Amino acid sequence: MEREGIYIYCIIGTKQERNFGPIGIGGRDDEVLTIGYDDLSMVVSSHPMAKFVVNRDNLIAHERVIEEVMKEFDSVLPVRFGTVASSADEIRNLLDRRHREFKNLLRDMDHKIELGVKGMWKDMKTIYKEIAEENKDIKRAKEKILNARGKKNVGAKIGLGKLVEDALARKKEKEQELMVETLRRIAIDYKLNKTVGEEMFMNAAFLVDKGWEKEFDNIMEELTDKYKSRIKFLYAGPLPVFNFVNVVIYPEEWEK
Repeated sequence: MEREGIYIYCIIGTKQERNFGPIGIGGRDDEVLTIGYDDLSMVVSSHPMAKFVVNRDNLIAHERVIEEVMKEFDSVLPVRFGTVASSADEIRNLLDRRHREFKNLLRDMDHKIELGVKGMWKDMKTIYKEIAEENKDIKRAKEKILNARGKKNVGAKIGLGKLVEDALARKKEKEQELMVETLRRIAIDYKLNKTVGEEMFMNAAFLVDKGWEKEFDNIMEELTDKYKSRIKFLYAGPLPVFNFVNVVIYPEEWEK
């Protein structure tokens, strides 16, 4: 029979035992409970000790549990996805050893949420037209292609492609800075993440006090209206503060 372990989602500041329902990771409807030490608790559920499977369903389940906990607790510390302990005693010992660290992090993240904003251009033809008009080197490269033949023509096209690629990266950075500058004024901190595809120019996370969430919403509405013909925004939140706190517990820590 496969040995059961304890999967960890997050850390909260409470000494009371809690049950968040049968929403545990792995699709077995395991109860999500707390294991505490002093005034700290880890939110956990049962999970086989075998190698953890990294897939989309498990990642969504991990995040869903933390979001459920956030409905009741103002300060939640996410623990890295895929962390499994072998016993409740291991968890209590870890809470004891890192008690001050976790208490300080909970204080820093008290009453704070993460809001995610992605920005994508709606019409890439317009963007590439703007790039061509703004960049003299691209204009000259296009003229070379018209006048070149054979290998020279191939080389000219490769050169043009590189110029356009670089210009697009600069344009993304410029438009990202413009949007971030507007939003960061009411954020405590922010982080820029990798963008995907040519249309996406911004993928940012903002750490915001819960009391300022409505103000952030209002600014997002203004940006959406102002750039409605040019940009599509994807706005998500409140989210667990994954971009600003992600507690890591290394395997060797369980052995102490």
